[in-house]
Amino acid sequence: MPINVNLDLLMVKQKIKLKDLAERVGITIANLSILKQNKARAIRFSTLDALCRELSCQPGDILEYSPGLPGTEET
Repeated sequence: MPINVNLDLLMVKQKIKLKDLAERVGITIANLSILKQNKARAIRFSTLDALCRELSCQPGDILEYSPGLPGTEET
């Protein structure tokens, strides 16, 4: 899928741990880990809103459209 989740980069820049962010956002560590590893197939707007609020960022800082990357062919 040509949508990439850059959550790991934001977390490193802001020096926040997965466990801490999961607690602040109100989702499980497992679900946040799936997002962080770019393995999610969907994200709720409420989750995106909470992530943006806690990381003081815009949705475009978390989600990136990258057509043509290897492994991004649609089926």
